[in-house]
Amino acid sequence: QVQLLESGGGLVQTGGSLRLSCAASGRTFSRAAMGWFRQAPGKQREFVAAITWSSDNTIYADSVKGRFTISRDNAVNTVYLQMNSLKPEDTAVYYCAEGATDTPRQYSYMYDAWGQGTQVTVSS
Repeated sequence: QVQLLESGGGLVQTGGSLRLSCAASGRTFSRAAMGWFRQAPGKQREFVAAITWSSDNTIYADSVKGRFTISRDNAVNTVYLQMNSLKPEDTAVYYCAEGATDTPRQYSYMYDAWGQGTQVTVSS
């Protein structure tokens, strides 16, 4: 099974930017969608963004649309999440996940493999 490792999290001020990376090891990416989810303290895990294998389709949560951009580079088995105009409500642990199919979905049960997460904290 693929292992996913997120990186790039940290502490940033409101309005700042971060780029998260999710690198796969153990095998190359399947021809499947990749997604980003996040979980804030005391809240359920929520969908952030997803992308197809060929990058021809992306979907975003309304809360991040226009501020976050998901991308991937299959040659290096890495998916990215560029986060701009960050807000305190974006504070959460961010997880990447590999989908069971190549259809980008916002439902966590449609993802087979998960990383350990990376903390993003946005100060006001």
